[in-house]
Amino acid sequence: MSAHLASTLAIGPGVALAAAIASFAYLARHIPGMATFSPMILAIVIGMSVHNLVGTPSIARPGIAFSLRFLLRVAIVLLGCQLTLAEVADLGAKGLLVVAGALIATFVFTVAAGRVLGVDQKLSELIAAGTSICGASAIVATNSVTEAHDEDVAYAIACVTLFGSIAMFTYPPLSRVLHLGSEAHGLWSGASIHEIAQVVAASFQNGQRAGEIGTVAKLARVMLLAPVVVALGIKARLSASRASTKSVRPPMPWFVLGFVALVGVNSAFTIPATAKDMIVTVTSFLLSTALAAMGLETDLSKLRARGVRPAVLGALAFLFIATFSLTLIKLME
Repeated sequence: MSAHLASTLAIGPGVALAAAIASFAYLARHIPGMATFSPMILAIVIGMSVHNLVGTPSIARPGIAFSLRFLLRVAIVLLGCQLTLAEVADLGAKGLLVVAGALIATFVFTVAAGRVLGVDQKLSELIAAGTSICGASAIVATNSVTEAHDEDVAYAIACVTLFGSIAMFTYPPLSRVLHLGSEAHGLWSGASIHEIAQVVAASFQNGQRAGEIGTVAKLARVMLLAPVVVALGIKARLSASRASTKSVRPPMPWFVLGFVALVGVNSAFTIPATAKDMIVTVTSFLLSTALAAMGLETDLSKLRARGVRPAVLGALAFLFIATFSLTLIKLME
């Protein structure tokens, strides 16, 4: 009992600091012009500011580590409550093909382009995951198996935030220029814009139907987070096995199994709207707390040392997924 109490007391300051930053991120969204940014993005920016301007207190380290490991994984599990198999099926075969095709092609393209540009493989995989799947949450989930530096995670999140924000403002007028209907606009937004909040902001500008399709298409991409993380984990373990000449068992991260299980539960049973809203709020807050903790460990000088090439990679990945998904949509009209 005393050991458990000591452990709880040890993580308390760090968790409290990260949670306070996450809370401030929610309040910051009430500032004019800030509502378009998710609290996750604001949390990591505030956390980085605290770390680089005043420093992270050493007493907070255990709680920060706990937030990055346990709280993050719990949040990813809870993401499963935001998706049902019926919602995915509503997209139809063509919609699912656009979503899955754009995701796979973008991930492969981004990793290959990163190799050509000389970007570190782990950072390339994080940018690929953030661009092709679901922004910041995909990056932090992917990093649970790639185990890149915190600065790489912060850089990848910066990339998807920047280019996702560009997409959020440019897609609605571009859809009108390209004569896309509401369904095509929603599918394009959901299949290619990075963050869920950015997809909602962009897709609903072209009507309710466009917004609904965009949201479901985006959630379908979130569902594909599980197989991507497992595949990357297997790849990482196989690489480690070859390097050490020892047999290494492919991983099955518990949080991925939990995510899939909750998708199944949410598909089989109707969760009351009030409970679902509460789960969504808790999930977002836990993700924001984890990213605040990550910001509290991110050194800007190390971030700058990564150079401009990863940013170029992020731009190329953004242009690729936008063009590729739009091409698929046009071909299927």
